[in-house]
Amino acid sequence: MTAILIADDDKEIVDLVKLYLQNEGYDIYQAYDGAAVWELVNQKEFSLVILDIMMPKMDGLEVCRMMRSEGILTPILMLSAKAEDNDKIMGLLTGADDYMIKPFNPLELSVRVKAILRRIKQMQQVVKPENDNLVIGPIEINRDQHIVTVGGKELHLTTSEFDILYLLASEPGRVFSSEYIFEKIWQEQAFGASKTVMVHISNLRDKLREALGGENVIKTIWGVGYKIEI
Repeated sequence: MTAILIADDDKEIVDLVKLYLQNEGYDIYQAYDGAAVWELVNQKEFSLVILDIMMPKMDGLEVCRMMRSEGILTPILMLSAKAEDNDKIMGLLTGADDYMIKPFNPLELSVRVKAILRRIKQMQQVVKPENDNLVIGPIEINRDQHIVTVGGKELHLTTSEFDILYLLASEPGRVFSSEYIFEKIWQEQAFGASKTVMVHISNLRDKLREALGGENVIKTIWGVGYKIEI
């Protein structure tokens, strides 16, 4: 059964989200502070973590940052009562895959959860051996195993970063618009999605640049989109 962790210091929100997601057949765990989240993600493998930013003991941003630094790549849907762009960008920069503003419609959250899990399932499906790997310069992407290596050394990417890299690398030199990337990866209409894509591209670019000794392989074509070239 698909296990989802819901973390929020507001018990009413946790109970409401839990009710909706349990009705979808998910196995739900809950936490009310960041320390409890950190303990749970180190004990059990989850398919998704729904993580509030403002929590006691350790806030959601710090939990997200620690998860990514320790190589825990579980998809994260961030929740926040703050609607400012800077807060959204900060959540995505720390490694979150998606972001929702409170108060939210539980049905919308359920749709977001399904979209994230559907994307993961698609990535995990067995593909034909000849289509498993994409190789572009020293970068090798194994879609079946969800592994990226650069010069033989594994590169730790979030689910969204992996999906974006695979998309760009599938057609080197092609320029993909932010709207196309968002709709392809998040499977939603791309209303105001450019900043979300920009942040994930920035994270991915930084990781690749470090692994490649400073070389920048993801190019921004201003006013058009992004491409990968080596």
